[in-house]
Amino acid sequence: RRLMAQWMGRVGFELNILADHVLGEILKGDRVFADETSLPTLAPGTGSAKKAWLWAYARDDTPFGGSGPPMVAYRFEDSRSGDCVRRHLGGYRGILQVDGYAAYNKLARKDGGNDGALLAGCWAHSRRRFYELHTTGASEVATATIEKMTELWALEATVRGQSPEARTAARQTVSAAIVAALFALWERTLPRISGKSKLAEALRYAMTRREIFERFLIDGRIELDSNIVERAIRPQTITRKNSLFAGSDGGGRTWATIATLLQTCKMNNVDPLAWLTLTLERIANQWPSAEINALMPWNYNA
Repeated sequence: RRLMAQWMGRVGFELNILADHVLGEILKGDRVFADETSLPTLAPGTGSAKKAWLWAYARDDTPFGGSGPPMVAYRFEDSRSGDCVRRHLGGYRGILQVDGYAAYNKLARKDGGNDGALLAGCWAHSRRRFYELHTTGASEVATATIEKMTELWALEATVRGQSPEARTAARQTVSAAIVAALFALWERTLPRISGKSKLAEALRYAMTRREIFERFLIDGRIELDSNIVERAIRPQTITRKNSLFAGSDGGGRTWATIATLLQTCKMNNVDPLAWLTLTLERIANQWPSAEINALMPWNYNA
């Protein structure tokens, strides 16, 4: 097992420059999706696992008609603080589409300023809170909310792949009125119910994020949700369940490096094993560093 771990560490070392290049390409995009998931990691000398994290950053321009390839980069950290986000994405000035986690506010653009990222929210995270109440029949407001939100996603299906301008026009025609009706419903409801109820929690979650939730209405590059990065996170949660933990911080970093490249292969419909085999052969044969982009999964040509 130790020998296999050493092999993986060496592979991670050789591929690290490629994984860094992927993140660099992600940050060139108009929009980045971000999410994070826990990764238990053995702590040296303790005999137990500590809580560490895999941060994920994804780019996919196809929903708004972009031609750039989809990709994802993972970063291993022993913290979930906003300092990690700043370290990974510092200087990024595009759209950062996230869930409601406060750490991403570290990069948020200040009102009227140009520095920092423009935060956009994820309607799917809000929907889940209402959906739980809807399925139990516990709240007519939750049911009405789900019905209205379903109309939003129905419109999105019709404009997927269209230009940002076309998407914005359709959203202004259809979605803007739906969103306005939802917030009006929530504002009427919140003062009438117990502040400790689950419905009140769902309402506050949505209402305190109104600005970042409404941004998709005026910018066609923004998605209604951050499902693109959540789909990239899911394979790592399955691997985590099977492996239980990373063996060390170094192992966690190797995990992030290799996962970055193999998941990017999958996003581009490239066989990960075929790509990895050819790429390691090229690296072993002194592939020139100036031509690193040719090694990227989206440029793979068997």
